[in-house]
Amino acid sequence: IHIVAIMEQETPSLQCFITDHEGFHGTIKNSTKDFVVIEIDIHGHAVNRPLIPDDPTDLTCTEVRGSSLNKNLNANLRPENTASDEVAVGMTGLNDDDVLSQDCFDLRVILGSSANEALEQFTNRMLVCSGEQKNMEMSLGSFPDKHQRANVHRAVRHNFPFLMTVTNQEEIWVREDPGFKELSELVSEEEAEDFFRFIDAKAPGLAFTFLTDNSKEHRTRIHHFVSRRFGKLVETKSFTDQDGTAITVRLRERGRWPKKRTAADCEKQVDTYTAFTLRKENLETLEAISYMAAALGVIPSDFSYAGTKDKKGITYQSMTVKKISPQRLVELTPEFERRGMQLSRIIPASEPLRLGRLQGNHFDLVIRDVRPHGKCSSTDLETLVKEAVENVKAHGFVNYYGPQRFGNGQSIQTDQVGLALLKEDMNAAVRLFLSPDEGNAKESLALMPACRARERLMLRALHRYGKGRQGCEQAWLSLPHATRLFYLHAYCSRLWNQAASYRLRALGPRPVQGDLVQAERLRHDPTPGATHTPQVHVVTSAEERDNVFSLDQVILPMPGNTVKYPENIVGEWYRDRLAQDGLGSSRFRIPSLKLNVPGSYRPLLAIPHNITYKVHEEPQVTEHLSPQRISLLTLSFDLDASCYATVFVREIMKCEP
Repeated sequence: IHIVAIMEQETPSLQCFITDHEGFHGTIKNSTKDFVVIEIDIHGHAVNRPLIPDDPTDLTCTEVRGSSLNKNLNANLRPENTASDEVAVGMTGLNDDDVLSQDCFDLRVILGSSANEALEQFTNRMLVCSGEQKNMEMSLGSFPDKHQRANVHRAVRHNFPFLMTVTNQEEIWVREDPGFKELSELVSEEEAEDFFRFIDAKAPGLAFTFLTDNSKEHRTRIHHFVSRRFGKLVETKSFTDQDGTAITVRLRERGRWPKKRTAADCEKQVDTYTAFTLRKENLETLEAISYMAAALGVIPSDFSYAGTKDKKGITYQSMTVKKISPQRLVELTPEFERRGMQLSRIIPASEPLRLGRLQGNHFDLVIRDVRPHGKCSSTDLETLVKEAVENVKAHGFVNYYGPQRFGNGQSIQTDQVGLALLKEDMNAAVRLFLSPDEGNAKESLALMPACRARERLMLRALHRYGKGRQGCEQAWLSLPHATRLFYLHAYCSRLWNQAASYRLRALGPRPVQGDLVQAERLRHDPTPGATHTPQVHVVTSAEERDNVFSLDQVILPMPGNTVKYPENIVGEWYRDRLAQDGLGSSRFRIPSLKLNVPGSYRPLLAIPHNITYKVHEEPQVTEHLSPQRISLLTLSFDLDASCYATVFVREIMKCEP
């Protein structure tokens, strides 16, 4: 590996290349079709792939249907009537949107056909041998992903309410539920099944009504059973009308829990989530979310995603939205398409996405007007490109954060906003966030377009609370937590870039004493491209001498309050740099904004995967000139989460693309 340092104009740091090929000129993002990004989920699948019914990683349903997912659910559920104590026993009249907000419970989709068939055979044996053979149980297999486990639990209990599911580490077992057997001795099996589905759904605003029962003694036994088994979750009450007396069961409202309760008892009411794949063109991720939120009548923080994507390009990414049914999302797809967005794979989901919950991204790029830095023939150009791509394929590239991380080319420099926030200078942070002509909050708010949701939220808070420290704090608190945290991470990312350049220039291409390394990179860590303290090792002098580690195992810390710093001159550089920025004693916590930055670790090098490339020629027509042939390079590759394609291309070309 040959390290070459060049001066970058935007920052005082030196940016390094680690390969020594010649490179070439070219331009990217000439059109949106020249830059296509497809997110790769944690299972290693492209998020724009078609839904496959028997794919066990598709945890919900294969498509959105307009009919009910399970019409039996309607039998004894009814909308809660808060205005009256009168109870209507029987059908609930749930509409399609209500039912579509439930998860899909098709076990053929969730478990796969073979496992589903084995489960059906087990339940048949259990029912036949009921009372003769006790403690029958069956393993459904191992499910490493907790979200997949949650869907398996929910679907099994919905389809077979007489079963209980138990997790042993990552393995799920099923066995007979003694509670179901006890209730089915008091009511019919069909009624017991519907009751257990109601309990498992925890659907807000619904209640369950048992059939009319004029025996007080019998009703008392049902009251006692429900209270003993589910008293912390629900409450029961008897109602009498012209047909007789019946028991109604309701979910407890917030603030009406028993005084002594565990944290598990305090779960919030279950929210409706819908997952989908967003295809956007020439839009920022947050800009697309603002459009969709305005159309759906929700707020931007109701959307969640695994990572943001480039603006200038065509990108595919997974998202979830809260409080919106799949059917409602389908209805608005024509409106979204007019804004440059297409939605697909619209399915119910059990919870939101988390930042960093992806394996990486696939890129399909076109680099146009490819030409050598010097003079060479077209044959030499193909050799030049091959040498460059193969070199980076073998050695990787410095894992810098790309310029889009810092708002380059925009009026807001995100890392400077983050620095002001870390110094708890709220007024300066607001000034950096808003351009000078947005100083009058009331007038600026009236002129601000609806798509700029962040600016509107902040201006509204400034107009209400004023421009003093308290007003500025309220302005920042008006933004979603993830947005506030983004600016702190931008500062830490800028510092990481500078630290990486210093490390390579000062200590060279081999791990040395005091460097931090990881022996095995963690997968699916919540912080993209990161690992945590237990896997961090400090290189010893003996390990340096024996070349135990390689450069692609070296990691550098993203500053925070729990990270370890290198135990060599790089660690000293971190301390001096933080002190220079006025953060020498920073705890990387901002209590007033509910922000905490524990820090993480990022590999010094990034390695591209699955690279394919080809040099083409195409005619270029210019005004008043005869057509000329120009060269272009098509380039496809995969990168791990939080790695930047523009940085990878820069290493290949040896210049800014």
